[in-house]
This record gives sequence, structure tokens and C-alpha cells, in this order.
Amino acid sequence: MHKIKSIVLILSLLAISHANFAQDSIKAFTKHTYMIPMRDGTKLFTMVLTPNSAKQPCPFLIQRTPYGADIPIPNGDSIIPINYMGSLQPMAKEGYIFVFQDMRGKFKSEGVFEMTRPLYHLKDKTKTDESTDAYDAIEWLLKNIPNNNGKAGINGVSYPGYLALDASVDPHPALKASSPQASPADMFLGDDFHHNGAFRLSYGLEYSYLVENDAKTNSDFPFPQYDLYNWYLQLGSLKNVNEKYYHNRLPSWNDFTKHPNYDAFWQKASTFKSIHKAEIPMLHVGGYFDQEDLNGPQEQYAHMEKQDATNKNFILLGPWNHGGWEGAKGDSLGKISFGSNTAGWFHVYEKRWFDYWLKGIGDGIFAEANCFQTGSNVWKSYSSWPVKEASMQKLYCQPNHRAGFTKPSTTNTSINYISDPTHPVPYRALPIEATYGEGSRWFPWQTEDQRFVSTRPDVVNFVMDSLTENLTVTGKITAHLFASSTGTDADFIVKLIDVYPNFNQSDKSMSGYELPVTMEVLRGRFRKSFETPSPLIPEKAEEYVIDLHMINHIFLKGHKIMIQIQSSWFPLIDRNPQKFIPNIFEANENDFTKATQTIYCNSSLASYIELPVVK
Repeated sequence: MHKIKSIVLILSLLAISHANFAQDSIKAFTKHTYMIPMRDGTKLFTMVLTPNSAKQPCPFLIQRTPYGADIPIPNGDSIIPINYMGSLQPMAKEGYIFVFQDMRGKFKSEGVFEMTRPLYHLKDKTKTDESTDAYDAIEWLLKNIPNNNGKAGINGVSYPGYLALDASVDPHPALKASSPQASPADMFLGDDFHHNGAFRLSYGLEYSYLVENDAKTNSDFPFPQYDLYNWYLQLGSLKNVNEKYYHNRLPSWNDFTKHPNYDAFWQKASTFKSIHKAEIPMLHVGGYFDQEDLNGPQEQYAHMEKQDATNKNFILLGPWNHGGWEGAKGDSLGKISFGSNTAGWFHVYEKRWFDYWLKGIGDGIFAEANCFQTGSNVWKSYSSWPVKEASMQKLYCQPNHRAGFTKPSTTNTSINYISDPTHPVPYRALPIEATYGEGSRWFPWQTEDQRFVSTRPDVVNFVMDSLTENLTVTGKITAHLFASSTGTDADFIVKLIDVYPNFNQSDKSMSGYELPVTMEVLRGRFRKSFETPSPLIPEKAEEYVIDLHMINHIFLKGHKIMIQIQSSWFPLIDRNPQKFIPNIFEANENDFTKATQTIYCNSSLASYIELPVVK
């Protein structure tokens, strides 16, 4: 969940616009702020920007946030935000009332902040949550803000996207559409704080400090150095975080340490447990290279699609990192070009979406899925997602570090490597800057050239021959890894990589580039159950099934496909001791041991990645 996204960025730009153009004759919006009472008496700070030149009543477009909703402009001032509204600029030109609200317990709102607060009212109508707060805010706005048309929409990226998702449950009758964008869904299975049970160390430590150190502001952890790879390594056991730094002061970190498995705590906060269908039109938005909440939009759409008899559930996926569609262009990420202004394309689409549901403009015909296709760099529309036309093909790990669509014929072939917790594989090239610190390369890391680890002895590669024709892969990617370990616990990270030609004619600097199309981790103890972990049996071969998420990618003629496997991803993922500890947060230093990991690639134990291939 991003520190600076739509609300913080847009509102800071509004402040700049006011400072630079205060004498401008065009006064587009007027700012007013209110403390809106909720049903339990708690008051939430709310900023409302009303258009000055609207010729007819306007709908509300709401964003709720933990990152600060106010801007340093006096109440009643007319400001000039049109050219400074980021992704909202198309709507800002044509009659919307914009509402920005601090959620409970953050910045200027009253109450107590609770990370990803469960929807308590579903079981106890006397309780409040983000759904009831959104309801109460809309009720107040309708009665107190003049010149509104009686309709509201809600959107947001990251945590504001999560709040937009919650608002769609038992929604206010005036709430006509929601667009949760990069919204987390389940914090243990696949979003900010864990992926398949593996704890996301650097993000979990820094984000919990960001939002919980001081309720009135965002806080950066005071690291004593710039490159944090060795800092996190020298941190040692996770129990040192509270002992040395947090001292049991941050609720989220305490929850991490107390709930190492997928227990009732994580399940009650999961949107999969509380949000099952689209009660109002929903547009889920996500990016293939989202470094924070890649899983949420994809899986929440799929979950809600099971009960979408009224066709209100839609998805849009692009070639973006976390919130990358909010920028001016979205034409590239890192060194990867997408050939067009993908962000601008989305801005127009989002306006068309809300214009229809909130103003009745347009024909209301929206594709079930709009999914950018990387490789070919074109937008594609589909009547279902994943597409039904795909046929599943198995890309096997073969002997001699090769990959191919033919199952190995050998009987005892395997490849092994030594995983050492004292020398973990970095998840990106050093230096590892603070996640939101100066010069951070956190934002594009999921497109980083993987050659920086390909030659390490604790990383194994399986590479196929150059493709003789384009290969289109559209849909869910699943790895089936047959592996064993000499330890009693292990992490396995699997990457599907597009290897560029040795001489890339269109851009020589991209020659041999290893683009990770998708990648994911599984903590071995959870191979059978996330609720009840179990130790590995040393040297016993078992199957590890790893969801590598949705992609829409063309591997071009002349490129190669690589499967890459490793057992550490540091400090993105905490170090697995490789010795089964009931609670890894309580591991001792002597629990961390080397282990030999074996990947099987033979006729009886054939590791492979399942690819949905479209002819």
C-alpha cells in the first residue's frame, strides 16, 4: 500500500498550482473542509472541492485515505487544479465534486486507526468500519453540499483502493460505482505483508512504521545507512525488531509476530471472507508489475466473478507498477518500453466509466476485461478473464539446465544448489534503498534485468532454445515444482523470464536482457495448508504448487524463455531459517542453517510451469 499515490500527489500539486497561479483569472474549484460525524459520533476530516463553473448538478467522486487529505490552502479559496489533477484531470474538466477524506485515526480525523479494519458491521450492526464510514459520509454530503446530482462514485489506489472496495459492501443507495485500484485483498496470501505465507520483511517493517509511528503524519524509519542489504542482514532474527526498535509499540508489527500462520486474525481481515459479489458496478484495476498489491485486484475480481449474475464486475490490467496508471504517460517501466501512453489511455477509460454510472453519459458498453498485452504492446479486450481460448501447455525444467515443452525422459535427473541464510540472494541489485527513501528503485524493480543473479551458484536457470515464432501466453501461470531439501523448511522462488536476443536489433542496450514476466515465492511449511504449517521431511521430494498470477504477454520470435529458481529473496522476504520453527518471528540465531535444495527434472518427477497458450 503506497505511501505517495493519487491523493498525496494530486493534492501536493494542487498546492503548487495555487502558489504559482494565485492571480490567474480562471478559478476552477473552491475548497471547503468539514468534520463529518459518523454514526458513533466520531468525526472525520473531509475536504470538498466544488467546481465553480458547473452548469448543472454534479456527482461526487470520493477518495478516502490514511495518508492525509488536506492541502495548505485556506477554506473558501478558489484554486486552479485542472492542469494539476493527475489522473483525475479529464473528470476535473467536466463537472465533478471531488471529496477527499482522512480515515479514522489518521491525520485530522478522530478515532483510532486499525490497519485493514475488518467489516465488523456484517456480524454486529452496532459496529463501525470502512463501509459504514463511507455510507455515513455520503449521507452527509448529499444533505450538506449544494448542487449535487444525488450520485456518488468512489475510487482510489492502494489503501484508498481498499477503502473503495469496502465502501461497495452494503453501499449507500447513492453510491453508484466503485473502482478499487491496486487494492490489497488478503495480507497473508498475496499482498503487502506476506506472499504465500512468506513474510515481506523490508516492506512490513517500513510500512508499519510509516502509518503507525505517528497518527498525524507519515513517518520514515530512521535508518542509519543508505544501502540496507547489510542492515537487514545484521538485524538477525525478527524478534530483534521489537527488542531493539519498536518495543511492542506498533500494533501491526505485534500482529505479525503473534500470527505467523493463516489464522482467524488474517482470515477475518481478508476481503475474500467478506466481499463476495458486486453490489454496484466494480472496476478492478491492477498492474502486471505491481510491487505491492499485484495479487489483490486479480484475485478479488476472480472471487467476485463467481457470483456476478448481474454483470457488474469488471477488470482492467496494464503494464504498470503500483499505481503506475496515475502518471502522465505510463509508456515505460525501468528499461522496458510499452510503446504508447498507457496511462493516458486509462485516464480516458476511467472518465468514460464514471461518466456513465454517475451522469448517464455514453452507451454503458464496457468489455469484461481490458488487458494490455506486453511484448506486442497493444490493448486487448476480452469477454472473459482469463480467456477461454487458451490451451494449457507445460514448459518443463529439463536436464542440463534446459527448458522445453517435452517432458524429460531421463529417470533420475536433478539439479541442486546450496541455500545459505547468511548469504541470501538479493531481490534486486544493490544498493537496497529505503522503500520510500531518496533515490529508491523500489518502484520499477519487478522489471529489473535478472542477470544480476543468474550466475550465482544458489540460483538455477532452465533456458529453452530461441523461439522460431511468437508465443502468446494469456491467463494464469502456475508453477509445479518437484523439489526436496536437506532442511525442515525452505522457500522456493520461481520466475518466468523473457530473455531478449543476444543482439537486440531495435535497441542494442537491451541485448540479452532477462525480463521477469512474473515471479512468486512459496514458503515450504505452507505447501499443504496455510492454516496448519508442517515441517519438510529432509530429502523427500514433494510437489510445490505456486500461483504466478495473470499475465498477457507475447514472447517474440528470437527470444528465449527461462525458468529461474532460488530459495531466498532478501530483504523483500525474510530469511527462512531452513529449520522448522513454529514461529519464525521467535527464531534464534543458531536456528539459521545451510540447506541443499534439489530440483527434480526427470520422467517421474518433472518440474514445470503451466502456460495458457493462445494460438
